[in-house]
Amino acid sequence: MARILIAEDQKDIRDLVTLTLEYVGHEVLASPNGEDALKKAIAHRPDLILLDMHMPKMDGLEVCYALKANPDLQHIPVIFFTGDSGTPEYDAIYDAGASGLIEKPFAPDDLISKVASYLSKH
Repeated sequence: MARILIAEDQKDIRDLVTLTLEYVGHEVLASPNGEDALKKAIAHRPDLILLDMHMPKMDGLEVCYALKANPDLQHIPVIFFTGDSGTPEYDAIYDAGASGLIEKPFAPDDLISKVASYLSKH
């Protein structure tokens, strides 16, 4: 299956995503903040990156811009988690180069199907 990096500062959400994606066979790298996520992306070159919008050290947009500026990482699809539905953040997410978003809260089955959809496109 795929190697997926999840960057989420809320431990319960990070653990839920990790367990859900590992359950269906993915390898999951988990980060509690944006700075750690960027380091792991450089070191491990994941197939997909799931970023929370609001994190300490570097927010999701800063991480996404850094990923898309790196020729070795810019091809990796980035999907944002956001609880701010219908806000101008959507435009900022796509302007940063993201491939999509998953709105919080989400059901584990929805997460699995959306991840599978994004992986099949890339």
